[in-house]
Amino acid sequence: MKPTIFGCALAALLAFSASSAQASCASLWRERNQIYKDAGYCFKTPRAIRAFGNAGCTYDDMRDVPLSANQRSIVDDIVVAERRMGCRE
Repeated sequence: MKPTIFGCALAALLAFSASSAQASCASLWRERNQIYKDAGYCFKTPRAIRAFGNAGCTYDDMRDVPLSANQRSIVDDIVVAERRMGCRE
């Protein structure tokens, strides 16, 4: 059976949506962790250490990082968005 134009378009759309979600997940991950980096968090995962490094970090426990109420709200919103999108760490 030959693929239809609709079938090809649907496959392209699904591939685009998946890659778009991956890009959005990466962007959210970077934004969330940049907030922690700016506040002095010492990253533990190889991915985060590669992306942000640990130079000048002071807080080993994420709960100890002094974030403002606004920063905490932003981080919470990002986490909710990541969950909705099915992002994985």
